[in-house]
Parts: sequence; structure tokens; C-alpha cells
Amino acid sequence: MDQRKQRKELSQEIRKKIIDKHVKGKGYKTISKQLDVPVTTVAHIIQKFKIHGTVANLPGRGRRRKIDDKSKRRIIQMVTKEPRITSKEIQGELQAQGTSVSDRTIRRRLSQSGLHGRRPRRTPLLKTNHKKARLEFAKLHVEKPQRFWENVLWTDETKIELFAKAHQLYVHRRKNEAYQEKNTVPSVKHGGGSVMFWGCFAASGTGCLESVQVRIKGKMTAAMYRDILDENLLQSALDLRLERRFIFQQDNDPKHTAKISKEWLHDNSVNVLEWPSQSPDLNPIEHLWRDLKMAVHRHLPSNLMELKRCCKEEWAKLAKDRCAKLVASYSKSLEAVIADKGASTKY
Repeated sequence: MDQRKQRKELSQEIRKKIIDKHVKGKGYKTISKQLDVPVTTVAHIIQKFKIHGTVANLPGRGRRRKIDDKSKRRIIQMVTKEPRITSKEIQGELQAQGTSVSDRTIRRRLSQSGLHGRRPRRTPLLKTNHKKARLEFAKLHVEKPQRFWENVLWTDETKIELFAKAHQLYVHRRKNEAYQEKNTVPSVKHGGGSVMFWGCFAASGTGCLESVQVRIKGKMTAAMYRDILDENLLQSALDLRLERRFIFQQDNDPKHTAKISKEWLHDNSVNVLEWPSQSPDLNPIEHLWRDLKMAVHRHLPSNLMELKRCCKEEWAKLAKDRCAKLVASYSKSLEAVIADKGASTKY
């Protein structure tokens, strides 16, 4: 029999038989052969019996724990208080307290406690006045009936790159398939350019998606924004069958609040939803932008014209029930803002 093969722990019955045969004068090799137990194990059992007078497992047997419960609690406290602390810094803190633990053990303990290392999410910088405005908005609207939100036309702008950044995509591949064409993302020195879009949606579906400009650099002006509203806003509200006095949502970007934009909204009797600054998490269209970008980049458009065409096609394909669910769950985002006292939420 292969002596190197890992064996299960010997039962108490076998251990007692080893001692019985030893007491009767049997040699180590004979006992080993009769009981099919390695000679070294037989010798160990007999020596243990001579020293301790027992063949039972001794207290304290097994691998010694590298970290005690007190130190583990201390690690959790440090990370909970300061999520950006590194395992090396934790190691130094524990060392100063007389506990020596490797950073690998610290990372393992954190992982076992559900505290995994993650890239921090990017959120707008919220000052005290921003949080106050967000909290007031949430409290003012959290009790609004669902019919109110179903009559809102949600709008926003987004920029879509021709070539998605590699870290925004995932592929499933084998180890040696990294550079197969289907598993790579095309790249050029200056990113290939992008297209700026203005879009809108309501609970009943997606409205117009208007491309603003096809250039690497440049910004939308208030005049350009006014023209987009003139060509798309009322038509989208009509197509989506919103009520005549529908509610128009936009953020507080300067081009949105410019005099020329306000005049157009006033002249067309558009009811504008008062919006708290720095609050993209309160606009459900952000979820649709993400859906759109993922769908578009699966097609791998090769130029800006293809990108523009693909975006409009995929925008029209976004499911109506997806739009309805985003609006139906809107009160949850307001509840989260209230619970977090105006801070950014997962929404």
C-alpha cells in the first residue's frame, strides 16, 4: 500500500488494538501488518501511550489559530470605520498592539466577514446644501401617487464613445484565447470619437433620442438645447400619451436653466419639475443609458455614423415594461434618500 496516501484518523478501537498487541509482546512491524497501519503510526500511538497513558486526542491538538476573536473584531471595527484602510495598515495597527498577523490572513478574515475589496463607486460631490435640497425633494414627493410619476417625461443627455473602454466590458474566454479577435476591444489613440445624445422616456416607453453633435470635442449650447426641445419634447409627450399637463424633468445644467430655455418652456406652458442639483441617482433614465450603451457596444460599430444609427435602433428596442418598472419603483429611491439623509444612494 502507498504509504504516502493520505489516511483518515485512526479510530479509538484500532488504537486500543495497537496497545493490546504491544502489551502482548508484538513488534511494531507485526502490528503494522496485522492491522494494516503504517509502522510510523504504530510507533507514534505506542509512544503517546507511554508518555500520556492514553490514546485519545490531547487538548489543543490541531492547527493553532492565527488570529483570536478579539483581533478579528478589531479588524472589522477598523474597516467599518475607515473602508479605505489597507490590509498593510491594519497589520501595522495590530502589530503596535502586540498581535502579529500577516496581511493575507487579514484579507481572508475580512472576506469571510463579507467585507470584500471593491472599487469605490463614483458619485457626485454632495455639499451640505445639496444634501438638504435632495432631502427636501424626497420628503416633498415620496407620498406622491403612482399616477403622478407615470405622467413625468424624464430627460437627460449622455455621451456614447465609439469604442467602449475595456474595463466596461466582459468576455468569457479560456486562458490562451485573450487575443482572439472575438475577445478583444478595438482601440485607437484618441478613442475614436463620440456622439452626444439627448433622450427622454416615460413609464409608457422611450421617446425621442436626438443626436447633438458628432465631434471629439464640443459642448451643447443653450440655443442647441432649445432647438432640441422644440423639435422633440412635445412630440415625445404626445407619442407616449402623457396627459396634456404632463411634468417635464430636467437637471440644473446651465443650458437647461438659461434664459432662452426657460422662455421656450414658459411659452409652451410646460410644467417643469423642480430638481435638486447633483442628483443623477434620482433620474431613472440613468438605468436606460446603461442598458443602451451595453446593447450598442455588443454590435461593435466601426464609425460614428454606425454608432449613431445603432444607438437610435437600440433605444427604440428598449422594452416598455423596463420603463414601467423603473418608474413604478421610483418611490424606493426617494425613501433611500430620506433614510440616508440626502446622501447618494445605490439608485
